[in-house]
Amino acid sequence: MARFSRLTVLNRMINLGLVPVFYNGDVAVAKRIVAACAAAGASVVEFTNRGDFAPHVFLALASHLAETAPDVILGVGSIIDAPTAALYIANGANFVVGPSLNPEIARLCNRRKIAYSPGCGSATEIAQAEELGVEIVKVFPAGSVGGPGFVKSVLGPCPWTRIMPTGGVDATEESIHAWFSAGVACVGMGSRLIRRDLVAAGDFDAIRRKAEQVLSWIREARSC
Repeated sequence: MARFSRLTVLNRMINLGLVPVFYNGDVAVAKRIVAACAAAGASVVEFTNRGDFAPHVFLALASHLAETAPDVILGVGSIIDAPTAALYIANGANFVVGPSLNPEIARLCNRRKIAYSPGCGSATEIAQAEELGVEIVKVFPAGSVGGPGFVKSVLGPCPWTRIMPTGGVDATEESIHAWFSAGVACVGMGSRLIRRDLVAAGDFDAIRRKAEQVLSWIREARSC
């Protein structure tokens, strides 16, 4: 069961502007990744449904955070069907993200007042997602569907749309400023933020520093 309301989750995503995205099959490593993000101030984190026994890792991580870091909002990504979404919601997911739009997942999440961000690649898909109650639409793969220019073009006729690009957002000042200047609500960042080489080396402090830097760039971009 989710520990945070849908409004709390959505507002936190928008206020921070950053959702770190990762998968790791080792519970101990997953805990350290989330701790590094939280220490940087990135307190909304997406754990992707990849690898064997991923739901078991998620459950252990969610239970750990409920006890040791109750302010951290943990959600699940890479969800493509409603039964899997229901499993993760039962295990404590506070939001659900997917690479594609699935009306059954949208209805399930609406029943439970869980935020759902499906991946969309066109203005039509975005409109369909919003008809299903989606507040923050994930544009995916963001770098391939048109980048910041796509976001700006969509927001022209649809200024009410809130977009979270994922897949194509770099951990650089130039990339962050480009996306936020285009009008995104927040960005999802995976391996370009939580780099595999840093995880392998156990350099979680480097991940913390990079997350802090990205959050700083987001604040700067929004102030322009």
